[in-house]
Amino acid sequence: MINKIENKIKLAFVISIGSFLTSLLIAGMTFFFAYSLINEQRKKLYVIDHNVPLLVQQTDLGANRQVEMESHINMFHLLFFTLPPDDAYIKNNLTKAMYLVDESGLAQYNNLKEKGYYNSILASSALLTIQTDSIVVDQHRHFRYYARQRVERETSILKRLLVTEGDLQDVPRTENNPHGLIIKNWKTVVNKDLEHEAKKSF
Repeated sequence: MINKIENKIKLAFVISIGSFLTSLLIAGMTFFFAYSLINEQRKKLYVIDHNVPLLVQQTDLGANRQVEMESHINMFHLLFFTLPPDDAYIKNNLTKAMYLVDESGLAQYNNLKEKGYYNSILASSALLTIQTDSIVVDQHRHFRYYARQRVERETSILKRLLVTEGDLQDVPRTENNPHGLIIKNWKTVVNKDLEHEAKKSF
């Protein structure tokens, strides 16, 4: 009789412990599911466009970082190397470019200015444009930028190969630096003539 009572007590104890552990497991799974569901819902945002709500999906900050890095590099080079024979335009472009690079960019600008590079563009009415070929960014955020530069003067067109390199570093995003990146240790690796052709005179 006593053994039966003890067995029943042990059975009740085991059932109680099992029920408690099962309850904990169910509560944990419910909490995890609810947390995941809330996180997913937080990523869904509604934007009002002409009084029409549109569902948009929020992405992580780093999801498009590679695209942003390439865009930042491209933007800087377009600003720095697109030079029409217009002093105000050149100054405006270079001012914008300096927000995207560290002192290495300023040093290169000052070097070109001392050599009379910008004055020669104005004096010869040259139009300098650049076309990006490719941008390679490695896992350490070191990049190489490949492009072709076109120098058009009144009597000739010169095509040049341009290769630069540098490093990227995160900085706070601002109106003047929307990607939140800055180019460091920037330098020109290759800058050579590819083709020179005279313009036809009619």
